[in-house]
Amino acid sequence: MDWFTLFLVVSVALYLLKVQEQRQRVLLLASFLGGTQIEKLLGTLMDGYLRAAGEQDPQRQAQVWAVLAQNEEKLVGQFQRFADDFAQVPDNRARVSTLPLALPYFDRIVPAASFDMREALQLHAQAIRAACGDESMTPQQRKERAFTMTAELMLMQHTCHWFCKSRTVASVRLMARHKSSYEQVLQSVAPQTLYAYKKLLKTA
Repeated sequence: MDWFTLFLVVSVALYLLKVQEQRQRVLLLASFLGGTQIEKLLGTLMDGYLRAAGEQDPQRQAQVWAVLAQNEEKLVGQFQRFADDFAQVPDNRARVSTLPLALPYFDRIVPAASFDMREALQLHAQAIRAACGDESMTPQQRKERAFTMTAELMLMQHTCHWFCKSRTVASVRLMARHKSSYEQVLQSVAPQTLYAYKKLLKTA
């Protein structure tokens, strides 16, 4: 067998293993998200924040913020349950490689170059809870908090896509869906989120 043939065989084998692993991860995450309205609530909140921020009538704006607050409360509860349920996943199925590109089962071979998805979801659950607005805020404060919440939700989505695919794919999807880069999102989350996130990824 010449070197080219060997390279081709190894490449195909790695690709098939990668596809298999990613399919397993997608199914695993979906099995926990399936009974929730998390994805629907994400869309409702992100669209709602834009509507509230652009509303000129103070009374209507207050009504929109009130509805959004209810949805935030629902999201906090559902996401915390999701994170708590996912915490039962075995360690070898919860680790995520920190490499930019996906290499099959690399997180098991070199666990030091990985992070724990269970910890990441708990981090996001706390961040989402902290980013919720309250009735005592002024309209400007509420807008600022909504901006932070949007970034927190985007980062959480990025983590989920990273778990299922890779960091690079997650960043591409973030840009395609929200026209925001991974770096921009990191700069927009709450300082405590950024600190905990970098610590989780061992980049603090």
